[in-house]
Amino acid sequence: MQLTQGLKRAVQMNGDGIAVEGEGYKRNWLETMARIQRLAGGLKALGLEDGDRVAILSLNSVQYFEMLYAITWAGGVFVPVNSRLAGPEVVHWLNDSEARIFCVDATFLELWQGIADAVPSVERLVYLSEGETPAGMNAHETLIADSAPAPDAGKGDDDLAGLFYTGGTTGRSKGVMLSHRNIVANAMQVLYSLEIGRDSCWLHIAPMFHQADALGTFSFTMSGGRHCFVPGFSAEGALEAMQRFRITHTIYVPTMLNMIVNHPDVGDYDLSAVETLMYGASPMPEAVVRQALELMPTVRFVHGYGQTESAPILTMLPTDYIAGRHADLGKINSIGLSAMMVDLKILDEDGNEVPPGTVGEICARGPNVMLGYWRQEELSAETLREGWLHTGDGGYMDEDGFFYIVDRIKDMVISGGENVFSAEVENALYQHDGVLECAVIGVPDDKWGERVHAIVRMKPGTNIGEDELVEHCRALIAGYKVPRSLEFRDEPLPLSGAGKILKTDLREPYWQGRDRQVS
Repeated sequence: MQLTQGLKRAVQMNGDGIAVEGEGYKRNWLETMARIQRLAGGLKALGLEDGDRVAILSLNSVQYFEMLYAITWAGGVFVPVNSRLAGPEVVHWLNDSEARIFCVDATFLELWQGIADAVPSVERLVYLSEGETPAGMNAHETLIADSAPAPDAGKGDDDLAGLFYTGGTTGRSKGVMLSHRNIVANAMQVLYSLEIGRDSCWLHIAPMFHQADALGTFSFTMSGGRHCFVPGFSAEGALEAMQRFRITHTIYVPTMLNMIVNHPDVGDYDLSAVETLMYGASPMPEAVVRQALELMPTVRFVHGYGQTESAPILTMLPTDYIAGRHADLGKINSIGLSAMMVDLKILDEDGNEVPPGTVGEICARGPNVMLGYWRQEELSAETLREGWLHTGDGGYMDEDGFFYIVDRIKDMVISGGENVFSAEVENALYQHDGVLECAVIGVPDDKWGERVHAIVRMKPGTNIGEDELVEHCRALIAGYKVPRSLEFRDEPLPLSGAGKILKTDLREPYWQGRDRQVS
């Protein structure tokens, strides 16, 4: 299985068809292939060798898309960088991956200039934006114009294709190693489940560093379909793009879809081209789904569940169980059935499979499951036990084979579709001299599903307020990880017999009256 095979197929079956479209450009697959081959040649001229890592920090763009495929074509490994990270976090990702080439657009140029001295592995820089190229950088367009086409490096199967970093329970980010096989297998799952063809059009509106968008990047290329790009999400921008580009497919996290269906002018937009909307990344409130169905009654809504470690899809809830002929079966709150080529089971703490209806840990295996964590062998072995991916999500399977998430085994908050690991936030809080003890939990939030909430005990005699602690965190971690609410306590936080803070006890008052501790 090769990522580049999907690109070749697109050219072969739909060479004159539109491949990419956005503000001021529209190119077919033949043109797009030629640009990617020349860009790959430019990367090789910069010194890219087999297996070298190339990091990308950028808003959504056609340049991002071309770079992903050019890196692969040249035999490199792409490292998409979360565009919401703080400087110190970007430094860690670049140093940990030992990226030799760093691609950045105008939005993040200042951030790069502030951290450049702390990243010794980066030898070459590529500027992804138009306009004047900063000193010491290579322009994306110039690399294409001045370079000869490179031959396909021929990477595939279990060769490493990408490093996708995710938060770690120890506070250290983990580089998820996804192979060509992992990504292609997931793309084939998506092709089947979303009914994608060469007349289909994907809107890149979820951030392109995220697996939620990557599932469309590779599946729509394999189908010879069309890619349309907007820099980032706003409800109005999404509605305008769906109307202007005649979008047929895209994905929204629940917060996005909620903002769209509640936009005051939503009824003024022509959304008649939309065929399928996928949602995922965090649980979707049923009320939002119902509202979306009223707004777009002919659209197929599909719920996908997964994680970065599975590239990402593990389950799909087909539209028939949301608003179709099987809607009366009451599966709308399920995360669905196992995806094609994926085995799922529920295990107890001893690794034994449990009967239907019994809560345990969701575990998976399949060709889309990661190779492991980059240079973290012990953690890889712990997560991939006896060939099974241990997701860290607690749930159960019903008698019909539908899966449900009940709670999370790992201490993670999903806020607005973003994963926030409590240890990362706690580490930031503990770096303040006045913090004696803290715990970070997820609490219900009407807008974000959950919000990051910190419970803090300060050292005696320390007199600081919420604003100071928030600003302290903002300098160390991404904005979406910064606590949205804090409470100060004078008494010690509750501990287990092993000396661990009892977060279950801390969460309980906020989740009373709810059937699960996940929003």
